[in-house]
Amino acid sequence: MLKFSPHHPVCSGVEGIYPTSLRNFKEVSYRIEYSLNSEIHLQCLTARQQAIVLDTVDAQLMYQPTVATKNRKLMRPNPLAPWELRIGDLRVYYDVEKEPEAVVFINAVGIKERNQVRIAGEVYDL
Repeated sequence: MLKFSPHHPVCSGVEGIYPTSLRNFKEVSYRIEYSLNSEIHLQCLTARQQAIVLDTVDAQLMYQPTVATKNRKLMRPNPLAPWELRIGDLRVYYDVEKEPEAVVFINAVGIKERNQVRIAGEVYDL
């Protein structure tokens, strides 16, 4: 096992390499709130799928839920929600409120099947 002291040439000066603005930057943590319907949707999934959804929602939507990524996108207007989180063939539909409190509202959870999404046994074309 290698041990480096703070006085080692490789470690010296590391604390000063980031600008002050980045060192003091604090991200806003969003509270995740599941709707009653989304809890019912989760119960329609297997235990493994439920665990994957819950873990991924916490990891992906706790900070910066409105930043589009490969797995998060702003959707065209639809009856479910403005945002979609993709987790393999699973889909989480959510809305974000920044004021007065930072909250992510999970509206629906479903399984993508070709060009449709099955949510609690109901098929949606999105």
